Amino acid sequence: MGAGHAHRLYRHGHSPVHALPPHTKLAAVLAFVVVVVSTPREAMWAFAVYAGLLALVAYAARVPAGFLLKRLLIEVPFVAFAVLLPFVAEGERVNVLGLSLSVNGLWGAWNVLAKGTLGVAASVLLASTTELRELLLGLQRLKLPPLLVQIASFMVRYGDVITDEMRRMRIARESRGFEARGMRHWGVLAKSAGALFIRSYERGERVHLAMVSRGYAGSMPVIDEATASRAQWSYALALPSAALVVCLLGWTL
Repeated sequence: MGAGHAHRLYRHGHSPVHALPPHTKLAAVLAFVVVVVSTPREAMWAFAVYAGLLALVAYAARVPAGFLLKRLLIEVPFVAFAVLLPFVAEGERVNVLGLSLSVNGLWGAWNVLAKGTLGVAASVLLASTTELRELLLGLQRLKLPPLLVQIASFMVRYGDVITDEMRRMRIARESRGFEARGMRHWGVLAKSAGALFIRSYERGERVHLAMVSRGYAGSMPVIDEATASRAQWSYALALPSAALVVCLLGWTL
């Protein structure tokens, strides 16, 4: 899989959550999200319990609340969509602070906000405690099709290549006194975008030729074999197991 690859969401640490094998954490987060989505929206107390479970995981992983909340801003577009639901949905209406809102829309907004926020929070915790390289190894260990794992690996690494090229081109423009201030500079930016595409394509070809010359034949070598003990699986699956109990209570109570 190549060398280690850090990313902005990752928070270096030595907690028990960091030490878990990546495929156990991937399976635990997926199971937790499935359980959360399966919970009836009327069981509002259940979502509070889910949030408490995630808070315990964050405490065990030594992930500060500010770090987590800052990265939850990624769901702002979904929040905006949820806010509109009570106004555009049809059905029974109710007056709230002088506004006529749809009952079904209110439940729908709550459903999107609660389940979406919990899912994003679980994903952020996973990314905060697992490096990208480990995530790719975990996907490989979970028997995801090798081609998809390779595509994800190349996408992550090539994204950094393009970002670095953009940074270099921006520095080159600024060193020549260029500063985009209006529509008259769009032509320069368009030419820069075209040059970026050509450079990225050529660099991709060079990378592929270098891989082929080193024996690449359609599959990446496995350098590290990720394994997990029964105790590690039990520790990782404690979160979705507790969530499953809450979900079943939500359907029965």
